[in-house]
Amino acid sequence: MHFFLKKGINSEEIVYFCIGLYTYYIIHMKRLYWTLAVVVTVFVVALVGGSFYMLDFSLAPDPNRMDRDSCYRQQFETYPESQEWVDSLQKLNALRDTFLTMPSGERHHAFFVDRGCQRTAIVIHGWRDCAVKFFWLARIYEHELGYNVLMPELHGCGESEGDAIQMGWKDRLDVLHWMKTFQTDTMVVHGVSMGAATTMKLSGEEALPQIKDLRFVEDCGYTSVWDEFAGQLKEQFGLPAFPLMYSTSLLCRLRYGWSFGEASALEQVKKCRYPMLFIHGSSDTFVPTQMVYPLYEAKSGEKSLWVAEGADHAKSYLEHKAEYIDKIRHFTQASQTP
Repeated sequence: MHFFLKKGINSEEIVYFCIGLYTYYIIHMKRLYWTLAVVVTVFVVALVGGSFYMLDFSLAPDPNRMDRDSCYRQQFETYPESQEWVDSLQKLNALRDTFLTMPSGERHHAFFVDRGCQRTAIVIHGWRDCAVKFFWLARIYEHELGYNVLMPELHGCGESEGDAIQMGWKDRLDVLHWMKTFQTDTMVVHGVSMGAATTMKLSGEEALPQIKDLRFVEDCGYTSVWDEFAGQLKEQFGLPAFPLMYSTSLLCRLRYGWSFGEASALEQVKKCRYPMLFIHGSSDTFVPTQMVYPLYEAKSGEKSLWVAEGADHAKSYLEHKAEYIDKIRHFTQASQTP
């Protein structure tokens, strides 16, 4: 005030000056608030939209999942040895369509080949796949090793009901239901990719039935849904985990009742009390090969690890057929009961 008076500015002019300064401040602060509000709104809308897109991109079922003919063609072109096996089973009416109602009330489908023995292998398919595409693996157990074979189609896959893929988390409980329904003295659960993650998540369940000899084989499974999705988010879109992974995981919990973080094969393997064989291709980039090592280390008790040289994702058998069969034969030979 004294400064203005020394300059010859009267009090009325000072008041007008202060009012003008305050008005300028208010106007510009309002602009700033509006700008921030617009930026935050755009960010939230983009984040929510991105979360819905990512969740649907990751968990939406294959729209052609009921097209068996296409699945058969792909299977026979890639694994011609499975065609003769399927043809022989179909002639004997031995490849049976089986349906089971899950505790959720949904109707799930499986193929079943019954040799009338007390050894059963449960073969679990991968992400957005169906059982037909894994007949090559079912053939190994039935034709080469003499097992009954059950090939369930997971929630939202093949002919099983469901509106979203569950990445093996809730699927573990569905497979447990299949296991209890088709229980025999000796059982092997063998999954590939998402099926391998399902296998590992199942292996840590306390409610597993009392089976004389129960074994697990996981082929190129991921440590957790979080790790796999975060890796793919960076690989395919160049985006970091924050914030999209967090918002999408929350959305998944709200819509489907589970989150990416809890769907951890690594944590389930730590609780597994049964023998497990870990298989992974050395050139796998979709589920990076390095994921198998913490999984193997986390498993206590009887375990084996085979890293198939030069094999890409889910291609260990395709690149090393004889060795793949030998690895399974050796791993399961202790469970060969009459």
